[in-house]
Amino acid sequence: MNIIELYEIYKQYPSVQTDTRKLKQDDLFFALKGPNFNANALAETALDSGAAYAIIDDAHYQHINNTILVEDVLDTLQQLALYHRNQFDVPFIAITGSNGKTTTKELIHAVLSTTYKTYTTSGNLNNHIGVPLTILGIKHDAEMAVIEMGANHTGEIASYCLYTLPDYGLVTNVGRAHLEGFGSYEGVKKGKGELFDFLRANDGTAFVMWDYEYLQGMTAGIERIIKYETKEGTLIRSEPFLKLQIDGLSINTNLVGSYNLPNVLAAVAIGKFFKVKDELIKRALESYVPGNSRSQLIEIGSNKIILDAYNANPSSMRAAIENFVKIPSESKVLMLGAMAELGNESVNEHQEIVDLIKKHTWKEVILVGGDFLKTSSSFETFNSALEAGEWFKRQSFENTYFLVKGSRSTQMEKVLS
Repeated sequence: MNIIELYEIYKQYPSVQTDTRKLKQDDLFFALKGPNFNANALAETALDSGAAYAIIDDAHYQHINNTILVEDVLDTLQQLALYHRNQFDVPFIAITGSNGKTTTKELIHAVLSTTYKTYTTSGNLNNHIGVPLTILGIKHDAEMAVIEMGANHTGEIASYCLYTLPDYGLVTNVGRAHLEGFGSYEGVKKGKGELFDFLRANDGTAFVMWDYEYLQGMTAGIERIIKYETKEGTLIRSEPFLKLQIDGLSINTNLVGSYNLPNVLAAVAIGKFFKVKDELIKRALESYVPGNSRSQLIEIGSNKIILDAYNANPSSMRAAIENFVKIPSESKVLMLGAMAELGNESVNEHQEIVDLIKKHTWKEVILVGGDFLKTSSSFETFNSALEAGEWFKRQSFENTYFLVKGSRSTQMEKVLS
């Protein structure tokens, strides 16, 4: 079956799923396979659970009714996303970066949604499966689409651009993230810069945080660049929540920390570019409340906890600690989980974080798991977030600020469970 024929089926059943646990009635089930799984074997289960069709690439299961055999399920999913993308003549905005891309995406979506029917990435479904699923979730009433792209090696962003076809793009920043896959900081720049490469080659528009000189260099040759920079606004305060003034707008956000300032500036810049009214930009940014362990401020009794445990890399960890230092409290506790995917640099990167911590005074410092256990310090260490959580339960903190941060693999939110 070719893509045009499959698209006719998709038009009848425009809900796509790759996980049998999330299937709804009349979904299209794409039976993906990988090194440790083969969802072709779940085709019959998916159909019994209500799927309209199961798209498979193993002929062994072709005898099952309502299966569609293709050469490669993942490639077919991506090609179907491309075909669907080509049905739209509305702005597609792609976002990538080392830190802050999900928050930036959510803020931009909030701003644009005040004025346009806007679709965006759900959560952080930003990989080779999540991006096509996001595109296929866009309905024909769309007036805007905001697509988040994550990557841990070169070539990924370039591949996503081939079926997202972004008209506009934004790289939040470039930091020392996923060094294991990218190989070096220069590798990270190259990988994230693939979005700019696509825009450059296809007459696209880049939104650029002009404070970062490296982004200026990475966007050289792109004809249309929309700049935003910190000097356009005034930072009124960053604790407990970020408050700023820009172009006469006073914006009180629910975001913790000055490191969120570029994310807010990006949303303002894009909102203004697409002619969203100032009062709607303000309302959207002030109404947005972060979730999913991203820069959340939690109050438990007299204690305040900054829960920023969705992910971490050396750049975001350093920014979070430096922001935490500025908080005017005499009682501060760091609870940090290990950072993942740093390759041969991992122990050194963890030690640099420890050395940064040593420069300041803390009530307690708790380091959890991974290569934090290989660093040189006198700080308390635990093998897991659950162990650290048991320690936390035995304490009697009052009027204390906490920073809880770590890579997704350490699940630092469990410290509080």
